[in-house]
Amino acid sequence: MKRWLKRTLIGVFGASVLFGGLAACSHRYHHGYGHNMSEEDAAKMRARLIDKVSSRLDLDEAQKAKLGLVADQLRAGRQALRGDTDPRAEIQSLVAGNTFDRAKAKLLVDTRTSAVQSKSPELIAALGDFYDSLKPEQQQKVREFMQRGRHGWGR
Repeated sequence: MKRWLKRTLIGVFGASVLFGGLAACSHRYHHGYGHNMSEEDAAKMRARLIDKVSSRLDLDEAQKAKLGLVADQLRAGRQALRGDTDPRAEIQSLVAGNTFDRAKAKLLVDTRTSAVQSKSPELIAALGDFYDSLKPEQQQKVREFMQRGRHGWGR
C-alpha cells in the first residue's frame, strides 16, 4: 500500500475514533449507538457532539459550523461503510457453511475499503478545515485530549 494512502487511512481512522468517542461519551444512555439510528436521533447526537466540543474548546459560530460539517462527513462515511445490509448477518454468512467463504469475505473487505476511500477526501477536507480554523490554544487542547487516550475529556 502506498505510504500516503496508508497515512491517510490511519488519519481518517484516528479522527473517526476521536469524534466517535466524543459522541459516545456525550450520550451514554443509548446502548445501540450508531446502529439503526433514526435521523432524529442522529440530529440530536450531532447537536450534543457540537455542544460538548464547543464548550470544551470555546468555539465560535464559524468553528461550530465547520465541526458540524465534520460530524456530517463522519455520519456519511459510517453509513457508506456499514452499507444497506446488517454487518453482523454478513459476517455470520461467511461461516454459515462447512468452509469459510473466502471469496465473499474478500468482496466484503473490498466493498468496505472502497467505501472508506470514496468518503475519505471529503472527511479529510472537513477535518482539516475545522482544525485549521482553531486558535493555537484550541489546537493545544485537542492535542492534549488525544494524548490522554481513551478517557480524553472524560467524566
